[in-house]
Amino acid sequence: MKVHEEEVRIPGAGHLIRAKVLTPDGGGNRPAVLVYSDIFQLTESTLRTCRRLAAAGFVVCVPEIYPRGELAGVALEFDDAGKAAGLAGAASMTTAEFDEDRVAVVDYLAQCDDVTTVHAAGFCLGGHLAFRAAFDERVASTVCFYPTGLHNGALGADHAGSLARAADIGGQLMIIFGSRDPHVPAAARVQIVSALYEAGLEDLELHVYAGGEHAFMRDVGPRYDPALTDLGLAEAISFLGGRSL
Repeated sequence: MKVHEEEVRIPGAGHLIRAKVLTPDGGGNRPAVLVYSDIFQLTESTLRTCRRLAAAGFVVCVPEIYPRGELAGVALEFDDAGKAAGLAGAASMTTAEFDEDRVAVVDYLAQCDDVTTVHAAGFCLGGHLAFRAAFDERVASTVCFYPTGLHNGALGADHAGSLARAADIGGQLMIIFGSRDPHVPAAARVQIVSALYEAGLEDLELHVYAGGEHAFMRDVGPRYDPALTDLGLAEAISFLGGRSL
């Protein structure tokens, strides 16, 4: 299926949030997915994944995660300088600012005439942001790909405490980990899963992909695993579509 792309500006609190909106060809009303990138923002690698989601029948909205300051509108390179800039961008953002921007984007999607339901997904730091998006009662389901910082509260400039709010999640939740992810090792995965169950989230879906490294779905660099990427996307598409797409 062909996909149409446009760049939009979503009003935030005193700033604009740049976002790409990808819409499947053919028109009609469709579910929407708010997709959070990794720390490198709107790279072509992230957009390739978003195109695959849109081609599966979703309206996909992928906003920049650093809409304030010098990284606004910047897609970072997958090198040491890009990594350092991305981490600095995260450190410059408070949890409240991340949440504030999420509300703005969900508001935008909720008022779109062609959107039936709103869902969320994210990768790495974006997986953590997607987890927090699940706190919004308007978000029907969420997929977190190898979310970083959930187990220890690391997100931005302050302690996010996201796991402590797990009981606020009212929609469906799926989390996909890689077994060889040093940022979310086995002990961290046990901590996350235990906290989710303790919060009463027993109806959730969890996957640990054997051999998966951190960022195994980023199709640039030696950690990329095409087979696991296809598996993860198929699982996410089925889950976000309520098993009906």
